[in-house]
Amino acid sequence: MPLPAEKTELEDSPIPVGKAASPWGNATFRSVALAAALVAVAILLLLVWQLVSDSLPTLRAFGLKLLASEDWNAGAEEYGALPFIYGTVVTSAIALVLAVPLSIFTAVYLTDLAPVWIRQPLVSLIEMLAAVPSVIWGLWGIFVLVPWLRTAVFPALRAVLGPIPGVGSLFSGPIFGLGYLSAGIIVAVMIVPIVTAVSREILRSVPNLQREAAYALGATRWEVTRIAVLSYARRGLLGAAVLGLGRALGETMAVTMVIGNSPQISASLFAPGYTLASVIANEFGEAGADRMYTSALFELGLILLVITVVVNVGALLLVRAATTKGGSRFA
Repeated sequence: MPLPAEKTELEDSPIPVGKAASPWGNATFRSVALAAALVAVAILLLLVWQLVSDSLPTLRAFGLKLLASEDWNAGAEEYGALPFIYGTVVTSAIALVLAVPLSIFTAVYLTDLAPVWIRQPLVSLIEMLAAVPSVIWGLWGIFVLVPWLRTAVFPALRAVLGPIPGVGSLFSGPIFGLGYLSAGIIVAVMIVPIVTAVSREILRSVPNLQREAAYALGATRWEVTRIAVLSYARRGLLGAAVLGLGRALGETMAVTMVIGNSPQISASLFAPGYTLASVIANEFGEAGADRMYTSALFELGLILLVITVVVNVGALLLVRAATTKGGSRFA
């Protein structure tokens, strides 16, 4: 007579084992997930449609001339986006030049050099910087950063770099404190936490075998970091920089408060200027019922959206290329 089989742990488990999955549950889960994805796509399409439809008056009146014109005079219905595109590019470039090296060195320290006991507190502190509202950074910039730059840093930069041919024009002219360079520094401070966090994850994804092999060959710590870590992760770090650029392009309130808000193009970094985001925030209330004025601001928003989407798509492609090349995993 066969003995009764002992019950297994799976049979005592509250989860049914051996039963067919519910087709209704699977179909519901799939439908909900698909609906969530479609909602995100629909929001983006509605946003684009709204920007395009409200930009049609200026698109029909000026066409692509708006991109190349430097004149911005709402009273005379003269609308040119070039000063704002120029200001956006200049401030974002300044932010990248300042923030990317600082962020990468910070990520290297947190990943390979810092003592274990201090890593998490530093990471938490850096992540807290990303949670500071933009308007707070703007207030800090107006009352703390700009006065210090105007009285100490900018005069020193002009004295040292002003006489250099080809570079002196960037540090010439009167010093107001409010201008491209001040805005670029504020944006750099704001994107440092983002670029640092992404760069740290990329460096943590570098296989330890890379480091161990370099140490086995007699490399110093600096050589291991430079050859085995940074060289291996360079494409992923480039993607992190481009993601920071996408964040810098759309920054609004802090830039509006420290850039000076002048629709002029100037070679000097000390000069006041405008960006696409700051002019929209600063002048949308003045547009009122003026259809053409409002349409011009909507077109500036459309231009900013296109630039931001292109930058973010480029960053994703770079990260994907880094992920697939050589089996490295940077995403």
